[in-house]
Amino acid sequence: MAGTRSSTRQAAAAANSSSPTSSQNQPTPDKNGTAGAKRKAAASATASPQSKRGRKGAKKEQATIEESMPAPSTEGESKDTDMKDGPENASAKAETSTSADVKPDEKAEQEESTPANGAINEQQKQDAPRQETDQAEHNGLETKNGDAVEESSKREESTPSSILEKGIIYFFFRGRVGINEPSDIGDIARSYIILRPLPHGAKLGDGPIGDSGHNRMLALPKKVLPVSPKDRFMTFVEKANASMEDIKSSLSASDYMTKTAGSRHTPAAAPIGEGVYAITSTGRETHLAYILTIPAEVDEIQKGVGLKQRGSYVTSAKNPETSAPAGASLPKGAEYPREILDEFRGRGWMPLEPKLLDYENTQFLIIGHNEESLEKATVPQPDDEKMDKEEPKEELEKLEHEDDLRVQHLKGKRAHSLDWAVVRDADRVDLPGDDTIFEDLGLSSKEYPKLRTTW
Repeated sequence: MAGTRSSTRQAAAAANSSSPTSSQNQPTPDKNGTAGAKRKAAASATASPQSKRGRKGAKKEQATIEESMPAPSTEGESKDTDMKDGPENASAKAETSTSADVKPDEKAEQEESTPANGAINEQQKQDAPRQETDQAEHNGLETKNGDAVEESSKREESTPSSILEKGIIYFFFRGRVGINEPSDIGDIARSYIILRPLPHGAKLGDGPIGDSGHNRMLALPKKVLPVSPKDRFMTFVEKANASMEDIKSSLSASDYMTKTAGSRHTPAAAPIGEGVYAITSTGRETHLAYILTIPAEVDEIQKGVGLKQRGSYVTSAKNPETSAPAGASLPKGAEYPREILDEFRGRGWMPLEPKLLDYENTQFLIIGHNEESLEKATVPQPDDEKMDKEEPKEELEKLEHEDDLRVQHLKGKRAHSLDWAVVRDADRVDLPGDDTIFEDLGLSSKEYPKLRTTW
């Protein structure tokens, strides 16, 4: 089971009481090596076992996200929709180091075996994949083309059946036309949620998440998230089964001409959060639950749009064959196959299931909770308890713990090589200058707004 916040604080306290590892004992990481190779080299030179990976109890830095995408189609001002009558590598080449005190005859022999163009010799090419595999196995990770996702049969067996889907979640908003940096909620044109589903038995190692082509982009015309049971906001699937290139294109800035106002500028969407999510079932209803990894602490902007450090929403999908109040429905509904339409059994709504999110224009309500919303979404189910499965909340917290470590190491940063100078609380360590969200999404930090927490 993943370490809890309290247990992490104890680990952090114990680590702070010990002497830091001397920097001269740490080897210089190979720039061409994999993230796993870097960890292995650093770990072997470190005396304390607590310095192996980023500490869950440490305060991590405010990460930022940027955007670099081709010009998307023009997005107009969206009308707020408030539904109140609804129901509840390329693998890296390993560089073989050469001893500085090679004998003259051996050095000459090596030079003869080296191609004139400076490429590594054939034996080195053969050794590189084997070295990479050994390093990955040493760290307990199965490296697949730089993807941080590792499938585990043991993890799959322990994951409760009430978790219908789990993955990585991102939150964005876009300013109104001509407003690059919104100064309040009124300056926001639309908010978005990006879902990147993971296999049921997945666990996270180091590195960015690979592009499965199964990403989803959800649009929230209401701009904000529900914070109480009275808030019932319509959400729809803008892109389904999308590649990251598709997502980047939709989040990027664009310029267009109008007859009356001339040139107009639609700003790029700005990130406001990243974390893990689960779509859960509690019997009669389903929930979208999440725990934020970035930012380490929610602030003015996150609170303004309704984001919490951890939360959930009741979710209910609309039958595209039934009518809806004016202004609360898309002109064209989702095109479900007959077997899915039959599951509605003539009703206007049914609990949201992950498969419905694989269809563009799927419309569903997200309904707010009061306090302890995560607990309501992760209630253990009797069948899972009989089979001694993990509790849903424990699995989600374990995934967030792994994501926390992954984010801290995403750019080859090792927590034990840092100066633990900025510790803002007992839970996390601030890692300066880490554009982890941009790296994770394959965005250029030069073309997108950085993650903000205050207006």
